Amino acid sequence: MSRRRIGFWYRFAAVICKPPLVVLIKRDWRGMENIPADGGFITVVNHNSHADPFAYAHFQYNTGRVPRFLAKSGLFKKGFVGAAMRGTGQIPVYRESTDALSAFRAAIDAVERGECVAFYPEGTLTRDPDGWPMTGKTGAARVALQTKCPVIPVAQWGANELLPPYAKKPDLLPRKTHHVLAGPPVDLSRFYDQEVTPELLKEATEAIMAAITRLLEEIRGEKAPAVPYDPRRERIEQRRRTEAQNRGRTASAVQQEPGVREAVQEEGQGT
Repeated sequence: MSRRRIGFWYRFAAVICKPPLVVLIKRDWRGMENIPADGGFITVVNHNSHADPFAYAHFQYNTGRVPRFLAKSGLFKKGFVGAAMRGTGQIPVYRESTDALSAFRAAIDAVERGECVAFYPEGTLTRDPDGWPMTGKTGAARVALQTKCPVIPVAQWGANELLPPYAKKPDLLPRKTHHVLAGPPVDLSRFYDQEVTPELLKEATEAIMAAITRLLEEIRGEKAPAVPYDPRRERIEQRRRTEAQNRGRTASAVQQEPGVREAVQEEGQGT
């Protein structure tokens, strides 16, 4: 299956975006040989800056296999943004679908046409305090198991130093280096031809995230935490802490009510 031509809109976007990227960041790009020359495939990429989609797209554009990113379907409907999204072949995600697989139907179709579909499996900027990949969502695993296409893990680091997560202004000086390392395909063959259950998708997603994390460890020269940051677990723990604090404040307030404090003191004296 031949690769799709880049097309006018993608070349137009490259003309606009590449010059400032070249000026603002240096490049340390490795692993381009792992990007398939032909046929459909998925890349799975960590996400630690609002600038890294542009920096990563620059990396993959230079491989000749342009990425088709997933975006909310509403962005495709009207105006210049919609025209640009459609023209560059980005992939709509239909979150209103009640069928999880149907939500990614356009991504499956793109892979089967021989496209590269780029997933940010974390779904948002990492919440890990040190910028390591979080637990992932299952969309990439769903598409991979449906199509049995190659899944190329990619780690990146450096765009987050240019524009830290949730920062309002970039840190331009000194000039930052964007490190990218693409690895060999993640072996998901053990998950093929099985019933697609939540447990199976979770295990496949964990294999994908582990591959990305290992590449980022190589880039950073550090070890990642043994257990990835899980925003759902953190929200549960935060609720528990808040409830415990509220209970503590309520008990303290009750003890300060007239008559209660004296009763507590008398009880203490009688023991």
